[in-house]
Amino acid sequence: MFENKVLLITGGTGSFGNAVTKKFLLSQIKEIRILSRDEKKQDDMRHEYQQKYSEYAKKLKFYIGDVRDFNSIDYAFKGVDYVFHAAALKQVPSCEFYPIEAVKTNILGSDNVITACVKNGVRKAIFLSTDKAAYPINSMGMTKALMEKNVIARSRQLSEGDTILCLTRYGNVMASRGSVIPLFCEQIENNSPITITNPDMTRFMMTLEDAVDLVLYAFKNGEQGDLFVQKAPAATIETLAKAICCLKHVKPNIAYIGTRHGEKLFEVLVTKEDMVKAVDMGNYFRIPADNRDLNYDKYVTKGTTLFERAEEYNSHNTDRLDMEGMKQLLMKLELFN
Repeated sequence: MFENKVLLITGGTGSFGNAVTKKFLLSQIKEIRILSRDEKKQDDMRHEYQQKYSEYAKKLKFYIGDVRDFNSIDYAFKGVDYVFHAAALKQVPSCEFYPIEAVKTNILGSDNVITACVKNGVRKAIFLSTDKAAYPINSMGMTKALMEKNVIARSRQLSEGDTILCLTRYGNVMASRGSVIPLFCEQIENNSPITITNPDMTRFMMTLEDAVDLVLYAFKNGEQGDLFVQKAPAATIETLAKAICCLKHVKPNIAYIGTRHGEKLFEVLVTKEDMVKAVDMGNYFRIPADNRDLNYDKYVTKGTTLFERAEEYNSHNTDRLDMEGMKQLLMKLELFN
C-alpha cells in the first residue's frame, strides 16, 4: 500500500519518528517528509541518514513548521498520501507546570493536522496517543484524551472518500527519549543510585519495533474513527531497574524517592467503557468510534448491562514480566547490544 506513496511524519525527529522513518525508508515508498520545528534535530537526522542509508536518504525531505500554526504546516501536506502524527508535548512534569502549552500542542496542534490532512486530500492519518489518556489524572493525559475525542468527533463529520482518521494508543515505549531506561543507564554509569518512585508501580513494556508494527497495522486495517491498542506485557519499575543492573553487571543501588505528582500506580490501555465495544484482533484491540448523534432520548429509554461485566485492560492485569523475561526484552534494545 505504500509503494510510490508519500508519507509525512509530524514530530519526525523524535524516537517514534525515527523508528517509523527507518521502517519505511527501506521500502518502496516514494518519499518521507519530516515535519518539525527543531532545525538542529533535523540537521542531525539528515546527516545521520546520509551516512547510514546513503542510497535511500534522497527519499527524505525536511520541513520546518509548528503544528500550533496551521499556516506553517499546510504546505507540507500537499501531495501527501499518508500521515503519522507524533508531534506532542509528552513529558508529564513539564505538562503539569505548563498545561496551556500542552493544550496548544496536543489538542489544537493535532486539530490543525486534521484540517491540513482533509484540505490536502490525505488518504489516511494515524494519530499517536498514550495510555495516560485512559482515565487521565495529569495534564499530558488529559490533553491526549481530548485529542482522541477530537479525532473521533472530526472523523464523524467526514464523508466517504475523505481522509480516514485513526488513533493508536501506546504504553511506555522502551528507551524512547525521556523514558526511564536511558535515565537508569546514565545513573549506573555515573555510579549514582537508581531513583525509583514506587517499586510496585507497573508499566507496559513495548519496544519501538512493536510501536511501529502498531502504526503499520493501523495504516492497513484502520477505518474511520478507529482506535488501536497493542497488547503488551508489563513489569514493576523495581523489576525493570534490577534487570538493567543485571545486564550492566552491577549490584543494584536503588533509592526510593516516592511517587511524583501526576503519576499513577498502574496505567490503563483500554478502559472499561472502551472494552464494552472493543474487538479482539489477536495481538491488538480495535475500538470502533462511537457514532451516536446528539439525539439523546433513545439512549435514555434503554441502557445496557455490558459495562458492569467489562474489565479494563491495565498494567496490573496484563502478563507480568519476571526478571528473566524483562532481561530478554531489554536485550532487544540497542542500549544493551
